Amino acid sequence: MTQEEVFKKLISHCKEYGFVFPSSEIYDGLSAVYDYGQMGVELKQNIKKYWWDSMILLNENIVGIDSAIFMHPTIWKASGHVDAFNDPLIDNKDSKKRYRADVLIEEQMAKYDDKINKEVEKAAKRFGESFDEAMFRQTNPRVLETAAKRDELHERFAKAMNDNDLAELRQIIVDYEITCPISGTRNWTDVRQFNLMFSTEMGSTADGAMKVYLRPETAQGIFVNYINVQKTGRMRIPFGIAQIGKAFRNEIVARQFIFRMREFEQMEMQFFVRPGEELKWFEKWKETRLKWHKALGLGDQKYRYHDHDKLAHYANAATDIEFEMPFGFKEVEGIHSRTNFDLGSHEKYSGKKLQYFDPELNESYVPYVIETSIGVDRMFLSVMSAAYCEEKLDNGESRVVLKLPAALAPIKLAVFPLVKKDGLPDKAREIMNDLKFDFKCMYDEKDSIGKRYRRQDAIGTPFCITVDHDTLVDNKVTVRYRDTMLQERIAISDIKNLISEQVSFKSLLKKIAQD
Repeated sequence: MTQEEVFKKLISHCKEYGFVFPSSEIYDGLSAVYDYGQMGVELKQNIKKYWWDSMILLNENIVGIDSAIFMHPTIWKASGHVDAFNDPLIDNKDSKKRYRADVLIEEQMAKYDDKINKEVEKAAKRFGESFDEAMFRQTNPRVLETAAKRDELHERFAKAMNDNDLAELRQIIVDYEITCPISGTRNWTDVRQFNLMFSTEMGSTADGAMKVYLRPETAQGIFVNYINVQKTGRMRIPFGIAQIGKAFRNEIVARQFIFRMREFEQMEMQFFVRPGEELKWFEKWKETRLKWHKALGLGDQKYRYHDHDKLAHYANAATDIEFEMPFGFKEVEGIHSRTNFDLGSHEKYSGKKLQYFDPELNESYVPYVIETSIGVDRMFLSVMSAAYCEEKLDNGESRVVLKLPAALAPIKLAVFPLVKKDGLPDKAREIMNDLKFDFKCMYDEKDSIGKRYRRQDAIGTPFCITVDHDTLVDNKVTVRYRDTMLQERIAISDIKNLISEQVSFKSLLKKIAQD
């Protein structure tokens, strides 16, 4: 089964089991906008809690805020979004489809990488255990030829992006014979910039209305509140401010399910440091954030760093943490050294002093900032992608199971009575009513036990317990583990401790806190 087929199955699974629905579906939907269903919202909340606790509980010098979506329009002028928040777009004249020019070129580079990897895979099968992959990559003529093409393309692309050379971006697409995925032709328009911000009007009358924007990022809400938080919280540098909130971008090329949407949610932390120390903290947060991802156990090999070819106007260092999605390695989190651009610019535009007096240095300065920014929706997709699994069982049957990290699973425990009589439902309800104060539980008495197990596997429930006739005698239940399908008999009094230990965020947070 190809990765594209797996991705289609995942999208279908998300809808069938209440994780993600197309928004406004009864009206034929709204492009690149999605709603989270009853299971999806629980998973999303758990992802956000994991991030929030890792920031706020593990760091005494990081606090949280919740800023407004509507902000004074001058903020976006100061931040550079009015003038520089653009995507380079190109149209194919035959298909009438619009694409991001940079994405088309990045996909061409990915094709070269795939070609190299296929050569390596074929050689590995041919030579078996004696295969030396590093030597093969350094000496094989076909690999070297493809790598040279990729490197040449990468060099031209990086320069064009840094120079903001739209004509060169189009020329690269022409020179490398990049075709439209729909029409298969190379009949391209010129590349032009498109601003991504949504605008609206605030005010009761047309004459008195003020043009405002839906925020394209949550970071500016932190920057304009930096001095309020620093003074009221008596914060000393270095310190951080964290926020989770909605952001909006008018993505023209929105695709790949919830990976790129027009309305999305961000988890951002801005860490304020002394000038000159920013790159040290940049490296520290790179390492910490990767540990946060790897602690989930989705597979260390699925992550990699990707340094930016083109730095944003505010940055002096930038790295993405990429995750291997069904459609390739893609960014889920960015770590940026934003220098003092934002605070300095807001100081200039607002006329308010945003400097910090450092008692140790006995001087005032505008702090530098390290940003960690992660998309909740992309994190959701990466977790679901890694968890989705189709298994063939020993008895010849198959099952679809979401092997979600237990702490993130929407439902932690399902409680079943073996049959709907003989007092078993009453006993099952009694157990569930006792446990529901500690974690999210689900009761199910419909269909056979096997079908009930399959339903819970499909939504990622890590534990199921079955109440049978013996339970009424020995006060024990059968617990069944999702990933192994093993079953064991335990006392009712032991259920809470068993489940709590496995689904707690504490074990994940301890992995991050370890030096």
